[in-house]
Amino acid sequence: MKKEQFDAETLKHIRSRLDTVYSIAKKNYNDNPELMDTIESLAQIAIMFTNIKLQEVNDHEETASPQGYILSKLSHSYSRMTEYEKQKIKDFPEWKL
Repeated sequence: MKKEQFDAETLKHIRSRLDTVYSIAKKNYNDNPELMDTIESLAQIAIMFTNIKLQEVNDHEETASPQGYILSKLSHSYSRMTEYEKQKIKDFPEWKL
């Protein structure tokens, strides 16, 4: 029998913390929309992983198509971050000798 690396209570605690991160990002969206939107998406991905792991620990599956959901949210965050990186490179001053 395979030993689980997580227990249900710890997973519930992790999910609760992630819910808090998600809520704070959502509540403060107007402070920095791109950043808060990225944090929201990444928190949602982590929550989905936590829910899937919790279902595994409890020996039942309920989540339909978690892979599609995660890929969708991840592609959104990835796009935001790569656009941010491109912006930072454009703002970098040119070297002049």
